[in-house]
Amino acid sequence: MRRSFRWTARRTTLFVGVVFAAATLAVPAAIAIHGGDREVTVGSNDTIFSQNKQNEPAVAINPVDPRIVAAGANDNIDMEACNAAADNTCPFTPDVGGSGIQFSFNSGDTWTQPTYTGISARGCLGAPGDADSACAPDPDGRIGTLPRYDEVNLVSDGDPALAWGPKPNGSGGFTYANGARLYFANLASSVSANFGEPAFKGFEALAVSRTDDPAGAAAGNELAWKLPVIVSKQSSATFSDKEQLWADNAESSPFFGNVYVCYARFQGAGAAPLFVSTSRDGGNTWANKKVSPSHNVAQKHFGQSGCSVRTDSRGTAYVFYEEFQNPVKVGFPPTATHKLVQSFNGGTTWTNPRTIQVATDPCFRVDPVIGRCVMDGIAGARSDLAAAPSIDIANGAPTGSGATDFIAVAWVDGRDGLNNEDAMVSWSRNRGQSFSAPQRVSAAPDRGYYAAPAVSPDGTDLYVVYNAFRTPFQETTATPRTLVGVVKHADIGATGAPFNWTEIHRGASGDPRGSSQNDLQAEFLGDYVYASATNAFAVAVWNDARNAADCGAIDTWRQALRTNRAAAGPAPAPQLACASNWGNTDIFGWSGADPSP
Repeated sequence: MRRSFRWTARRTTLFVGVVFAAATLAVPAAIAIHGGDREVTVGSNDTIFSQNKQNEPAVAINPVDPRIVAAGANDNIDMEACNAAADNTCPFTPDVGGSGIQFSFNSGDTWTQPTYTGISARGCLGAPGDADSACAPDPDGRIGTLPRYDEVNLVSDGDPALAWGPKPNGSGGFTYANGARLYFANLASSVSANFGEPAFKGFEALAVSRTDDPAGAAAGNELAWKLPVIVSKQSSATFSDKEQLWADNAESSPFFGNVYVCYARFQGAGAAPLFVSTSRDGGNTWANKKVSPSHNVAQKHFGQSGCSVRTDSRGTAYVFYEEFQNPVKVGFPPTATHKLVQSFNGGTTWTNPRTIQVATDPCFRVDPVIGRCVMDGIAGARSDLAAAPSIDIANGAPTGSGATDFIAVAWVDGRDGLNNEDAMVSWSRNRGQSFSAPQRVSAAPDRGYYAAPAVSPDGTDLYVVYNAFRTPFQETTATPRTLVGVVKHADIGATGAPFNWTEIHRGASGDPRGSSQNDLQAEFLGDYVYASATNAFAVAVWNDARNAADCGAIDTWRQALRTNRAAAGPAPAPQLACASNWGNTDIFGWSGADPSP
């Protein structure tokens, strides 16, 4: 086996070294009620791009011990610095993972990011000038991303999705008797040929990691994690993307313990059907089902992505997704149809897709350099999935008792035009048979960017987190822009409708011009925000630029790319031309008690 002696020796040492640390984490503190925000990505090196780049957060609260919360993000913590080799390139280092993991043991009040051992480029710092050699990753380096991927010839590639479910009981069923199992889904690619044969066919797959020992995992014991498992259906042309994960976590469900991963399967010629993978054995094996059409129909149905999956107290599985109905044209944002498929038999079969509502994708401008929808200005952060439906269901977990099965849907809508983009919600009180008219959650000058809901398991509280821009669309990179994270709350009344919306948190603002794609050509904030709730409190996470410095040299170059690309010249060298905290985007989170118990 590849490098078997090294792995055995190192992991034995790690296990002995973390026993005491794990024990100290085993008795967490009380539920957090501070109501403020905290940085979640606490392991980040804030002064080196792109190691200081984090985005696309996810969060999940343990249903049987809500003091334990897990979060994930796209995390460049282990990547090389720009000064390695050519100083004006900041690549994703080959074979280095990008799926960060964090834990809280006091319900989101404070966070820890464990350090494991794996393929790392943290030490590839380089020096000013282009004379130093290209980065050679350390195969036994320190990593702040998911461990054990290189053991099976995989690289974790971000797009995190997290969920807690019951543990297998050893007899074909599931139980919470000894705690809960954490599932972490993410994109995965094969390691380079020099490390072994490709682990799967195609360009990008989906993999799931699992741990039954969050205290050990948080303390840096990588053996607390099971080996990752490929869950997507792959072929030589497959690029799997935009996944979400859920575990059936209500004991009342006849499919208690099932795990579902929905995803878009890009497979050439414009085809991107939606698939759902189902596991009935705790994530060991997975069965795939196609749940949407396979290809475009004369471009009327332009694409399907941005799925969200949940289960109710009866075990019905719901997958919502966005269908784009026409190509993007400047000034004419595409229609975003929210579709729903359901399974009433644990993922064995799925209903035909049906439309639950029509939204307007907030895509008024396509950046000419990156070819993606942007909302804050030229060279801005992409917003391709702003209108995708994010959902949650009041399924009464962990028992399912007294569940209302209230369904909340949140998204960002462009129906009011450029500079008036809204974070919106709709809901169902009858298990998805019908949905309310959309209701605005945000208010000017907030221009919603991404939104996500969380419903308390008993169906009495609805939380919505959203990122928003607070400046109009900017035609120049020379003027400041503002990004903020916001959390709102509503009670759910006896009629099943949310009311008494209040803003319970507003994060510090930042300038998203200080964020960046690794190719430096535009800002980057990812595609998601996330929230999770219990009956007593909630946790929300968002993309945050408060600690990111703007860089005039980068702004000028980005503007030049759009004015006269041929004359723009090479990119500036960020570590020489910019402040050390340029590019420093973080994940921040809020946790707090139900404001109206």
